[in-house]
Amino acid sequence: MFQEQKTNILLCCSLLYALSVLRPSEGISVSTHHNIHKRLGSDVTLYCGFWSSEYVSDLTTLSWRFRPDNSRDIISIFHYGNGIPYIEKWGQFRGRVEWVGDISKHDGSIVIRNLDYIDNGTFTCDVKNPPDVIGTSSDVHLTVYDRIPPVGAGVVSGAIIGTFLGIILLIVGGLYLFRYIARRRARSETIFFKGASAAERGKASGKAGTVSKVSMKTSGRRDAY
Repeated sequence: MFQEQKTNILLCCSLLYALSVLRPSEGISVSTHHNIHKRLGSDVTLYCGFWSSEYVSDLTTLSWRFRPDNSRDIISIFHYGNGIPYIEKWGQFRGRVEWVGDISKHDGSIVIRNLDYIDNGTFTCDVKNPPDVIGTSSDVHLTVYDRIPPVGAGVVSGAIIGTFLGIILLIVGGLYLFRYIARRRARSETIFFKGASAAERGKASGKAGTVSKVSMKTSGRRDAY
C-alpha cells in the first residue's frame, strides 16, 4: 500500500516537472498572396513567408506544390531541406523555377519565368520547422492572360453610378445650405427692421410736427400782409 502511494507521488511529481519545463510547440504560420494575375511570357514571384516560435535551422523544410486548374493532380516543383534548395529538373516547370528566398529571414519565395497558359492553377507553400511542425500551408492562385484583363463592366458601371450619385448629393447639399443661409439672413434683416421701425416712426412724426408748425407760421404771415 505504501509502495503504491509512493509510486503515484513520483508519477505526479514527474508530470508536474514535465509540464513546467517542457514547452509545447506553437503552430507555425505560413502566408502567401491569394490571387496573382500575370501576362503571358512574363515572370512571377511567388512569395511565401512564415513565422515560427523555434529558431530556423538545417531541420527547416519548405516545399512548393502545384495543382493545375480543373485537375486533381499535384506536382512537386520545389523543395528546401538541409540548408539546400532542390529544384525539380523535369515536368512543365523544368528550367523555369528560381529560388530567391532566404530561410534565415523566414522567406521561402520562388520565381517562375516565361509563364504559359498551362501555369494557371494553385500553388501551395508548406513549411516545417521542427519541433514546430503543427500548422497549415498557404495557397496562391495564378492566372495567366494574354494581356491584363480590363476592368469589368460591373465595376465601371458601379463607378459611374457612384459618381453620379455623389454629384447629386453635392448639388442637393449646396441647395439646402443656400436656403439655410438665405433664411438666416432674411430673419436677421426682419429683426433689424423691427427694432429700427419704432425709432424711424418717431423721427418721422417729429419731422411732420415741425413741418406743420412751419406751414402754420408761414400762412399766418401771409394773412397779416
